[in-house]
Amino acid sequence: MANPFPGMDPYLEGDLWPTVHFDLAAEIARTLAPQLRPKYLVFANQQYITAETTDGEPEPALGTRIPDVAVTGPGANGGSTAVATAPLIGEAVFSDPEQQITVEVRHRADRKLVAAIEVLSPSNKRGHGLGDYRTKREQYLRGPAHLLEIDLLRIGRRFPMTKPPPALPYFVFLSRVQLRPRVEFWPIPLDQPMPEVPVPLLPGDPDVGLNLQRALDAIHDLFGYDLALDYAQPPPGPLTPEQAGWIDRRLRDVSRRP
Repeated sequence: MANPFPGMDPYLEGDLWPTVHFDLAAEIARTLAPQLRPKYLVFANQQYITAETTDGEPEPALGTRIPDVAVTGPGANGGSTAVATAPLIGEAVFSDPEQQITVEVRHRADRKLVAAIEVLSPSNKRGHGLGDYRTKREQYLRGPAHLLEIDLLRIGRRFPMTKPPPALPYFVFLSRVQLRPRVEFWPIPLDQPMPEVPVPLLPGDPDVGLNLQRALDAIHDLFGYDLALDYAQPPPGPLTPEQAGWIDRRLRDVSRRP
């Protein structure tokens, strides 16, 4: 079934997001590549980072251990005896590697990075990964490539600007090399389609359009995300009463709720 929402599907922001992140980045690369050849190449560059298993969960204190042998009272000879007991059961704290994909537009002649397209993940916006992504963003902003940042997650820190953006759930930010420090941005309401945004290239070449809504709807339908989502329940993350009411009405209108 097609995406039941006119824009972003807020239900995708939960456990399914790693899959959505991968599929959307790949679809963006697939969409752009035919428009940019033969002068430019488009790559989906993958890397793995270590992310917290639970956001904000404190790590255990160093040196803390749970004994699996108890020391009891006096034994038959009057001394202390170590008696084996059933072990206590806990859960190990460990970090999961999280896949990050950057869509790169490169000049074919010299492989120079022309534009980087980042579809943000939760680890880019909060927790231990926030600092790493801030450093990566700073490198882009001080470098010779354009940066297009696609933020389809309601939770976490936004692109830093001198004045905060409007209080809307989704955004696209574009930092063009020749306009820095100015940033173009598109606030996206929950009830509106996502925009077609420009992907800038080298001087003298016109921007190429990227239709985000078409890309999201394509993977939503192709991979059947609706089969993995429970639209009878509220979506993950915080909602205002107005947003929650609109989602309920929308799902009823498209027969996804009774």
